[in-house]
Amino acid sequence: MDKIKTFRITGRVPMGLQKSRFVKEVSALKLEHAIEKIYSELGSRHKLKRTMIDILSIEEVKEPQLKP
Repeated sequence: MDKIKTFRITGRVPMGLQKSRFVKEVSALKLEHAIEKIYSELGSRHKLKRTMIDILSIEEVKEPQLKP
């Protein structure tokens, strides 16, 4: 059975006339699932299309490094 991993995803999204930076931690089985979750959450919450979301970096986070 696969273990659930935590990914820290950093990127930029348009907020008004400027782009705002975001950092989100997402739990998923695979990297592709984590990216899909980010697109889905940001798109539904802020009414953004996938092409408007710029993902800058993705890293797997080990348990002791998690932010509260």
